[in-house]
Amino acid sequence: MSNTASSELGIVRQDSYLTLHYRIELASGPAAGSVFADTYTGRPATLQLGNGQWAPGMEAPLLGRREDERFQVEIAAQDAYGARNPDLLQRITREMLADNAAEGVQFEPGDMVEFAAPNGSRYSGVLKEIDEKTALFDFNHPLAGVTLRLDVHILGIL
Repeated sequence: MSNTASSELGIVRQDSYLTLHYRIELASGPAAGSVFADTYTGRPATLQLGNGQWAPGMEAPLLGRREDERFQVEIAAQDAYGARNPDLLQRITREMLADNAAEGVQFEPGDMVEFAAPNGSRYSGVLKEIDEKTALFDFNHPLAGVTLRLDVHILGIL
């Protein structure tokens, strides 16, 4: 084995498969300071880089890191889940809502509802308000427009 190959072992690359602990904390927005996800209190997570599990801007700070490294980084909204898009606030009819729900389901603001797209794919939105005729949904990612603080401990690299 050459020195170059051995020096690259244990370094995170764009296609690495990781075992890690991480905590994602909201660093901006109305819920700043709250924790969105935390694996430190349980089993470690696995992450296949370049596979779409995390946004590219969240994967970038992992690149070049070593096994057993611990670090914290802030990730701007545009590098994480992007800016909030006002066009993704959409009002739909109660009829369309009923078509995408099980019979008898009652909805309240804050509920996450999954919809079927014409092409067969699925997408989710958060119910913001509802009246007799319509419902307003936010189809932005829940972390869109939010700066994130990411704490990471890389446990293993494949």
